[in-house]
Amino acid sequence: MASKLTQDPHSTRDGEREKVLEVAIGREVRAYRRQQGTTVAELAQLTGLSIGMLSKIENGNTSPSLTTLQLLANALSVPLTSFFRRFEESRQAVHTKSGEGVSIDRAGTRANHQYNLLGHLGANASGVIVEPYLITLTAESDIFPAFQHGGIETIYMLEGAVDYRHGDDIYPLRPGDTLFFDADAPHGPAKLVTLPARYLSIISYPQTA
Repeated sequence: MASKLTQDPHSTRDGEREKVLEVAIGREVRAYRRQQGTTVAELAQLTGLSIGMLSKIENGNTSPSLTTLQLLANALSVPLTSFFRRFEESRQAVHTKSGEGVSIDRAGTRANHQYNLLGHLGANASGVIVEPYLITLTAESDIFPAFQHGGIETIYMLEGAVDYRHGDDIYPLRPGDTLFFDADAPHGPAKLVTLPARYLSIISYPQTA
């Protein structure tokens, strides 16, 4: 039975209003209120605003005045500017053209595995670091089924063929095949079947402070 996913890949973030100032402010007010365990009724008492007005603010249905925002900031003990954080937050994208991936040294290079980093975002709002690599294996490459690191890894086979080990299992990877796994278990190519072989390796792991 297919499991129900919690993320909608086609979501438009409330009707594509994510960058609308009122929506951004409302999300922050709600987030700070919930973080402090305060109900809407309690916040209404603290600020003198009506429950209906607070509901409109949190849902992004009204544009609160600076006086109202100052009341909310005082009641929630946060800087007034914190309500604008989501609206002003930059969102990054990295475009890497064909052949322009950065060749880097990782553990795999000792086995003559060529790693090309296809893009990188540092600290970001998601709390997750994602590293996408294009890996090329040639006749000079060694088998090495013992890579081990934190995070989750996804492999998508582009060309060639390898038998890939994860833990105690061997998976024959052919063009179009995908392998998704916990990277903490020993893993790596156990047999190079058809060369050259190329596959995408996407590693994700929690962002640390």
